[in-house]
Amino acid sequence: MSPKQIPMSSIDRAWLRMDTPENPMMICGILALDRSISINRLKRTLEERFLCFQRFRQRVVDDGDRAYWQDDPLFHLDNHLHEIALPGKADKAELQKLAGDLNSTSLDFRRPLWQMHYINDYEGGSAVIVRIHHCIADGISLVRVMLSLTDKTPEPKLKRVTTKPKVRHKTTSTLQRTLHRLVDSTYTATDQARLFIHSVRKEPSYPLKLATAAGGVAFDLIKLGLAPFEPKTDLKSPLSGRKQVSWGEPLDLDEVKACAKALGGTINDALLYATTGALQRHFAANKEPIPECGIRVAVPFNLRPLDQPIETLGNKFGMVLVTLPVEVQDPIMCFRQVQENMNRLKRSYQAQVTYSLLDLFGRGPDILERRALDLLSNKASAVLTNVPGPKHALYLAGSKLTQPMFWVPQSGSIGIGISIFSYAGTVQFGITVDKAIQANPEDIMKHFRESFQALSHAALAGRGAGVRKAG
Repeated sequence: MSPKQIPMSSIDRAWLRMDTPENPMMICGILALDRSISINRLKRTLEERFLCFQRFRQRVVDDGDRAYWQDDPLFHLDNHLHEIALPGKADKAELQKLAGDLNSTSLDFRRPLWQMHYINDYEGGSAVIVRIHHCIADGISLVRVMLSLTDKTPEPKLKRVTTKPKVRHKTTSTLQRTLHRLVDSTYTATDQARLFIHSVRKEPSYPLKLATAAGGVAFDLIKLGLAPFEPKTDLKSPLSGRKQVSWGEPLDLDEVKACAKALGGTINDALLYATTGALQRHFAANKEPIPECGIRVAVPFNLRPLDQPIETLGNKFGMVLVTLPVEVQDPIMCFRQVQENMNRLKRSYQAQVTYSLLDLFGRGPDILERRALDLLSNKASAVLTNVPGPKHALYLAGSKLTQPMFWVPQSGSIGIGISIFSYAGTVQFGITVDKAIQANPEDIMKHFRESFQALSHAALAGRGAGVRKAG
């Protein structure tokens, strides 16, 4: 192995191999800005705060059995940052169309797997479309990386850095690497034994708790495997690989908080209800029978501490399957069911189970991962992300960030991605839909707001308090 090649982790390799023509494994984002910015200033910002992560200068080398990161000897920022203009009115419809086209187009695997497009004429301001392959890092990490490009004020102090930082590579023989692994494994085993003995001495019931946790993990693994496939609806169709993107006008975060508080729930519960109600309204508008047992969405569950700085990239999250009770028509009762489903998941090990499965699939043959992916993707109708963002407005290269949106990719046969992102006192929500699916993304965005308003009116009218007392 070349000393410049770094082995890719099994988790990251699992996401690399999920890439298909129908579902490119890209995390996509749009940053809408209130005015145009200098492309040179944007480049300087990327050089200082983005390219400090060596991964964004490395391309993927895949030899079939293993995958590696390797420095791109011909790396140049201009291969990844493109300045373009929107056609026609340069409005939201044109930006959504461009975002849909880019969302449908795979990245160039001959280069580092990321790309940005700077649009210099969007609705009197500008916008940046970002695409980064999922094998580089998970969505929460990449959102934090992107937000690290921004400042709290329009005029930060930037320092130019070299575009090719020197990276010191340590050359070791195969024997040395084997010995290092053996020593590391011995140390790890010793530490685990020491911690186990310490825990037993401190708390004699620790082995019982450990066994109980192991039983819980096994139970959740069996339950995940035996979960029925999703009901046949127009949300589950063979995919074309062409995507449509849309986003709605943001909700006021204080209104969402007030609604959740009146119902004795969380902001997340209220937003999951809004998603449930939006899909409920979609079925009604299309005159499609509503599934009697609800539908499920796959929700990424972060396993990385949020209070620690992002020093290394990579994927550190599991997936949980959340049931949305679209069959429950009453807003308050539907909210209660969403709340109960989420509380049950919080007590489960499903996120850890799916993370371990991805690690296992990344180490095994490609056909094993494909079959497992097909099995799991048949148990969800959409991917839903809900990421908390900054509480105050931010600035990118001197321009105010007015509306950020991010989408994670859908895997296997899933063709819908729904994103919720809080920013500066607002809740942003958007959707990406494969064009083969009979669902209008603009209508679903309108349904999202209508659904939340129905819940808010019912909660603030006093019905929520009555139901809470009754429960």
